This record gives sequence, C-alpha cells and structure tokens, in this order.
Amino acid sequence: MRVLLLTMMTGLLLLAESASGVKWKMPASWKAQGERPMRVATYTIPASAGDKDPGELAVFYFGPGQGGGVQANIDRWQGQVTQKTGPAKTAKMTVAGMPVTSVDVSGTYALSAGPMAPTPVNKTGYRMLGYIVEAPQGAVFFKLTGPAKTVGANEAAYLGMIKGIVKE
Repeated sequence: MRVLLLTMMTGLLLLAESASGVKWKMPASWKAQGERPMRVATYTIPASAGDKDPGELAVFYFGPGQGGGVQANIDRWQGQVTQKTGPAKTAKMTVAGMPVTSVDVSGTYALSAGPMAPTPVNKTGYRMLGYIVEAPQGAVFFKLTGPAKTVGANEAAYLGMIKGIVKE
C-alpha cells in the first residue's frame, strides 16, 4: 500500500511505503517505480559514476505465512548469484522489536527478464543485499541488486531505511 504523507512544518510531500503492519521511507535520491506483479514496491537507485546500470530494490510481501521461510529465501537469493567474488555473508538484527535477517553476496547475478523470458541475463560485477523483516502479518522481503559500486554507494541509505522501519 502506498501512502503519501504531508509534513505540516515543511510542506514537503514524502512517499512512505507499508506492508504487513510495518512502514518505511525510501531514501530521497531513489525513485519509486510503477506497480509490478508480486511486488509491494520497486525503487530505482541511481547508478554510481562509471556504472552503466542503476540498482533496483524490489520489496515483496505475499501474506501471512506465505513466501517461504527466512532460510529458504536466503538460499534462493544466494543461488541467484553465481561465480561469487567472496563468501556470502548473513547477519541478524532487531528493528522495532522484529527479527531482521540480511544476506550480502557479490558475483554474477542471474537477472530474470520476466516470466515470458525463461533464460536469465547474467550480470557480472553485481551485488545483492537483501533484508527479510519478520513483520507482524508476515515476512517482508527487501532485495537490492545492481552493480557492486552502486549498491555499495547506497548501502548506508538502505540500512538506514531498514533500521527506520516502524510498526503501523
């Protein structure tokens, strides 16, 4: 569900997103894309200098008890990155009283071109940084992919967005 908030003090229009009983705010430099099947939100992250592709953050919510378990999704996401440039890293933290698991993996990303294109496009030099938030009404999956430099340049803003998640 997309909600527009008007701040009374500044008159600025801020875009806030929500799903599964939680809400977050995208970083100001990111651009919200139109609706897509199976996604709560999709954001385009500007490419860093020297990168030809932008990054993309896809946010998924499938409903209570849907979308598979945390470890199954981490395993699936790691499997989408071949020829890894180092070991995949996972970590756990708590945000607003909710468990959050992260996965960080770099290498060649098998980018799905959609359901009508069964063969993925291999993107070398990519990085995937995902967070799974175990929200009140089911897991919310945040998956950022893009050139490693672009993802790295946006890592702090992305983590800030995740740490800023609040329960509705």
